[in-house]
Amino acid sequence: MEFNLAPGICHLNHAAVAPWPQRTVRAVQAFSEENATIGSQHYARWLDVEQQLRERLAQLINARGSDEIALLKNTSEALSVVAWGLDWQPGDEIIISDQEFPSNRIVWESLQPLGVIVRQVELGGSDNPEQRLIEAMTPRTRLLSVSSVQYASGLALDLVPLGQACRARDMVFCVDAIQSIGALPFDVQACQADFVMADGHKWMLGPEGIALFYCRREWIERLTLRQFGWHMVEAMGDFDRRDWTPACSARRFECGSPNMLGIHALHASVGLLLETGISQIAELISSKVGYLTDYLVKYSAEICSETRHGRRAGIVTFRFPGEDTEARYKFLQEQGVICALRGGGIRFSPHFYTPQDVLDRALKLACERR
Repeated sequence: MEFNLAPGICHLNHAAVAPWPQRTVRAVQAFSEENATIGSQHYARWLDVEQQLRERLAQLINARGSDEIALLKNTSEALSVVAWGLDWQPGDEIIISDQEFPSNRIVWESLQPLGVIVRQVELGGSDNPEQRLIEAMTPRTRLLSVSSVQYASGLALDLVPLGQACRARDMVFCVDAIQSIGALPFDVQACQADFVMADGHKWMLGPEGIALFYCRREWIERLTLRQFGWHMVEAMGDFDRRDWTPACSARRFECGSPNMLGIHALHASVGLLLETGISQIAELISSKVGYLTDYLVKYSAEICSETRHGRRAGIVTFRFPGEDTEARYKFLQEQGVICALRGGGIRFSPHFYTPQDVLDRALKLACERR
């Protein structure tokens, strides 16, 4: 059994913070025990795990190599590396959607004192949200930044035409993929993304405090660095050397000591995803999302999230007309149903392993005890 949640816990909150697989628990325990008994005697082996994690993440998103992968603290840090690494001119435009999580809005708004214009495109009610984003592009648009899956509506965007449009216009394409990597297939080459970022603590089933940052190889030396330290130099480990140059890989964006505990944990979690297969994971999640949606509709729930095949991911957001949604949410939490208040409703987000009895118990509590 890879998951060993306590009896009575219905964990439907992978779009927020996921529980760890048992292999990840064991990896953290082993790392802690090693530190407690022999300290950093085998630090060289820790570095091997770090490199293996880069390789696993590169495989997970179909990067050309691990040199395009940096291990940062979180999605917000990665977005900031991009936002403050580009050379902006007054009047430059950035396009985002009106459904973005604050991380993918605030970072771009922080550039407004430089004369940068942030434009939000409304996605709701459109059968072709990608076309809306493309039509909003102007000759002044420098960058498009979107979430691959919107955190509240669960809308999954088709990134391929967006990447094509950006490439045709010589625009930068940045993707916050925190709600899709680990839940859906993600191919950075197919969508032609320049930058992709995602925390490990949601669908990748890892801990908080470590995140994937993909930087397309052509951009590695073009981003202006704003953070510096011993870990980001090419001759890392040569502490007596006085001259230095930034690493030629994406490691240049990692200024200081790595989160070795987080690295060991995420290494184990991503291993499970790759062993299971992302295509199979996506199919299992889709079937569970469909089951939740059908059941909720049967009990007259209003579905606030995306329901169309090809447009939905792992998110089901719902509410009951005339009911106090926050009170229902608090009741579910008290009953051990771990979920979230998002997008005007209650958000369920199951993963591939979520048992059927967990879905059924959560649904009964959500629908039948009203």
